[in-house]
Amino acid sequence: MVETERNDPVGQGPGKGLLQPGRNCWRLEHADRAAVLVDGEAYFRAVRAAIAGAKRSILIVGWDIDSRLRLVPEGANDGLPEALGEFLHEVVARRKGLQCYVLTWDYTVLFALDREWLSSYKLGWRTHRRLHFRMDGQLPLGGSHHQKVVVIDDKLAFIGGLDLTHDRWDTPAHACNDARRQAGEGKCYPPFHDVQIMFDGPAASAAGDLVRERWYRAAGCYPRKPLEQLVAGDRWPAYVTPDFTDIDLAIARTEPEFDERPGVQEIRALYGDAIAAARDNIYLENQYFTSGLVAEGLSTRLQEPQGPDVVVVSRRAESGWLEEMTMGVQRARLHARLKQEDRHDRYRMLCPHIPALEPECVNVHSKVMVIDDEFLSIGSANLNNRSMVLDTECNVAIEARGDARIRAAIAAVRDRLLGEHLDVAPQQVGAAVAREGRLLPAIAALRHDGRTLADLNPVASPEADALVPALNILDPEKIVPPEQLLSQFVPRETQAPMRGRLIAFGTVAVLLCALAAVWRFTPLSEYMHPEALSVVGQQLQQLPFTPLLVLLAYLVAALLVIPHSVQVAATGLVFGPWAGLAYAVTGTAFTSAVTYGIGHWLGRDMVRRIAGGKLSRLSRTLAKRGIVSVALLRQIPLGPYALVNIVCGASHIRLRDFMLGTLLGMTPGSVVMLVFLHHFTEAIRNPSAGAFVVLGIIAAMLVGIAYAASRVLRRRAAERFSAGEA
Repeated sequence: MVETERNDPVGQGPGKGLLQPGRNCWRLEHADRAAVLVDGEAYFRAVRAAIAGAKRSILIVGWDIDSRLRLVPEGANDGLPEALGEFLHEVVARRKGLQCYVLTWDYTVLFALDREWLSSYKLGWRTHRRLHFRMDGQLPLGGSHHQKVVVIDDKLAFIGGLDLTHDRWDTPAHACNDARRQAGEGKCYPPFHDVQIMFDGPAASAAGDLVRERWYRAAGCYPRKPLEQLVAGDRWPAYVTPDFTDIDLAIARTEPEFDERPGVQEIRALYGDAIAAARDNIYLENQYFTSGLVAEGLSTRLQEPQGPDVVVVSRRAESGWLEEMTMGVQRARLHARLKQEDRHDRYRMLCPHIPALEPECVNVHSKVMVIDDEFLSIGSANLNNRSMVLDTECNVAIEARGDARIRAAIAAVRDRLLGEHLDVAPQQVGAAVAREGRLLPAIAALRHDGRTLADLNPVASPEADALVPALNILDPEKIVPPEQLLSQFVPRETQAPMRGRLIAFGTVAVLLCALAAVWRFTPLSEYMHPEALSVVGQQLQQLPFTPLLVLLAYLVAALLVIPHSVQVAATGLVFGPWAGLAYAVTGTAFTSAVTYGIGHWLGRDMVRRIAGGKLSRLSRTLAKRGIVSVALLRQIPLGPYALVNIVCGASHIRLRDFMLGTLLGMTPGSVVMLVFLHHFTEAIRNPSAGAFVVLGIIAAMLVGIAYAASRVLRRRAAERFSAGEA
């Protein structure tokens, strides 16, 4: 094992390469073989084969783990159960002395609806006694455990960006509507691209040490290191051809400072050193692109007359409004900065483009860095600030150090990745790079119609840019202690009352989670059928307190981030068009007033501290035009309905203008929707030519409204895009 302290600059001094334990990596260990597994199909099949062959130890660490996952969707045909939880249970039960440790992040409430419920029961209580499951919350406020590591008998290890969870499996073909990409209820999730590295030898044992230390911190005991004589033999899947043989691998980590443990920022140093060492080409694949360190490093290299080409491959769109309003805005800002400082036209951001997939896109989730043909890094660390300081991360790095054999293997990995995205053979990529000498002209020569790499020029909308502060609290560049975090939101003299408010909000969150549990585990969801809703509506109309129930239902639905259109549609199905319209307008007004009041209660200062000075300028602009500006705001999907109301409540917009603008902006759409639903149900119950003509007219009106709105939004997006290009 090599584990020394070095603080000298990279590459200076005799015999020193880029990888230096104690500076930019934890340990530098030997591996007999290593293979880069591209996309979930390759990784999941290999990890299942390895787990099935385990003798004494299975170590699994993840950001998320789902016991329902089928590692091989079409069936592994190995005589073992298909679902991950049952598979692990059966493997452990069949092999005497085999211990399995599964450690996952004790996630925050933000991720609750996207996670498997009762995972402690499914992977812990009801499984074999030698299958140990823990959820790890040993982190500072706001951090997450993001490492993805599997180690088998300390003989074979997997590290990368893929968790053993849902919506990850895919093939390099990224075929549209691949039935094997099941997201539940017969739906397919969009294509998903990621990379994992598999390796053996002492390097795999080092990965086992990392997991055992994590388990000790979470559970208070160390899993036993398997004795060599009990785990003799090869764990490498026979069908996998290694990409590297007889090499040294570096393991680099990020660990936040916590509970008197010093922080570890090896990956931060590794990324910075690698960018600084680049000669001709920097190739990056990453889910996020917001890191201040990476921005500084790339900016410096782009301003050099003879600096390297920089190619960033990322996903076209963020996942959901929260990421779009945080990581998406920060990515757009970083991209704009690099374009401005790209004095020699050597920077491109690209995204995989599959025409038949529109409007969906390939979810690029990989975390890969290739520097020339000298350096390769694969792991869990994103190119964002969190991965450098706040979250736990683990990367594997390989350096050629002048070895032509390793250089060729690194180049082959890069060519395979680019070949997948460009839909050409890896050999064509290699030939183009050799011919052109640099990545950008090589990629330009290989781009073509159909599936390819398309230019990506993210531009934040003015509204989003105004709402997101320059210092994003969801992607901080340093750990902020809880008391300092509180002081950023609230003036010191009001901190005590704010703590009470936070406790109140926590209580509400618990109640909402309880409501979600009732919905999930009781027959309540069965009442959403139209026939049942109609019966329920007739019964409700006989009750004296029905209006109050409807108002409360609208408020709860808004806080649960249920779209307003869904609320209106449900009201129409239950109460019919006219009573439904009255309830919809009243419920909308009530919810708007309450959530506006919440924003006003929190205070303008607090929201301004969260969103920065740009919010003040935006709110003043809206206030100048009053009712009209609020009505237009309702046509722009800035974020969840309740959140927009809260922001408005904390802004310069007067309550009168807010309420009138809200009703003016939302009532016409509600009317059209309710009329359409009414005629639709009537056409189904009593089909006739006249009924379908009326239905067609209303449908045409809806399409026309949607088309007009989309034209306006596209025109505004084009204007922003042009501004970004300029």
